Amino acid sequence: MLRRARELAMRALFAHTQGGMDLEEAFRHALAEMGGEEDAYGDPLDQEGVAFARRLLEGYKAHAEEVDRVLRETVEGWDFAQMSKTDLTVLRLATYEMLYEPTPFAPLIEVAVKIANRYGGEHSGAFVNGVLGRLYRRIQGGELKAVPKED
Repeated sequence: MLRRARELAMRALFAHTQGGMDLEEAFRHALAEMGGEEDAYGDPLDQEGVAFARRLLEGYKAHAEEVDRVLRETVEGWDFAQMSKTDLTVLRLATYEMLYEPTPFAPLIEVAVKIANRYGGEHSGAFVNGVLGRLYRRIQGGELKAVPKED
């Protein structure tokens, strides 16, 4: 499921957007940190995972304006300044992936919720799930276009 790869991408993007660190430097730093961590889920961070994390980061960076526009339209009653920065980072990457990657929606949303639960506050998982559920309905309803998904 590449959960660790998504976690790596989230940690790097968080350091980049919140700490002002260069994205490549943030990626290397997050990778070094995660390399020494044990994973309770048995999900290794192998070369494929590292490449996937890099693709998510580069994809978000290339489409940041569109992803943030879609996210602003999808999040009801909140603006980015009010949101937990961890939740916002998870949502940015998941929104990018939902729109531009062939990953099926269900596992993508499930992993985003797990990451939000791990790094966010008490209600982060439910918040992320709600926002991504609305985004999914917008895509399914034809309001937004997404790349075809793998089976």
